[in-house]
Amino acid sequence: MGSFKTIRTRAEKRKGGREALEALLPAVPNPTSLAKLADDRVLAEMTRRVFCAGFAWSVIESKWPDFEAAFLEFQPAQLLFQPDDYWDGLVRDPRIVRNGPKIMSVRANAAFIQDVAKQHGSFGKFLASWPSSDEIGLLDLLAKRGNRLGGNTGQMLLRFLGFDGFVTSKDVVACLREAGLDIAEEVKSKGDLAKVQTQFNAWAKETGLPYTHLSRICALSIGESYSA
Repeated sequence: MGSFKTIRTRAEKRKGGREALEALLPAVPNPTSLAKLADDRVLAEMTRRVFCAGFAWSVIESKWPDFEAAFLEFQPAQLLFQPDDYWDGLVRDPRIVRNGPKIMSVRANAAFIQDVAKQHGSFGKFLASWPSSDEIGLLDLLAKRGNRLGGNTGQMLLRFLGFDGFVTSKDVVACLREAGLDIAEEVKSKGDLAKVQTQFNAWAKETGLPYTHLSRICALSIGESYSA
């Protein structure tokens, strides 16, 4: 595998120069802000990512205020106190997307968040203490202990919550393969994920850049170039 400088140079050329590329990068993840994230906002984002999976994001976003109201502002303790009748009613609630398994995932993930918060003080503090050099370990935990949080859903959840990590999008994987990493076109196996983690760890050490920026620059260095 070559230097990340080659990938960054290609991305800068595609996007109109160094400053133009930097303007496309997200804010540097802030562990302090992540640690302060309230558990209800974590559950809200979990729910948003679960419902967006395999569904038009625009529909979920347009209904989101109703999701907040229907799910009691995503307060884990309050939701776990609700009887079965409450959850049965949500399956028939026209304010939200009436997908039974996804609705029940909110109940399961509320319990997951509470369990983690009891040990770490809050789910945000737990995430802030987890090293980016082992994102795949965190993804494995989300898949095993959370509900419907595996695969791309878990990666997008971490990204939207503000965890400093990579996302194995189509373009990121294409960039890694172009650079010589022996992985499949769709990264699903633990072996391929471990290879991706190792490579991002090496690039983070080489450049000092956050993983989120490394991932984004990879995506911008290859594939179809979209206008803003």
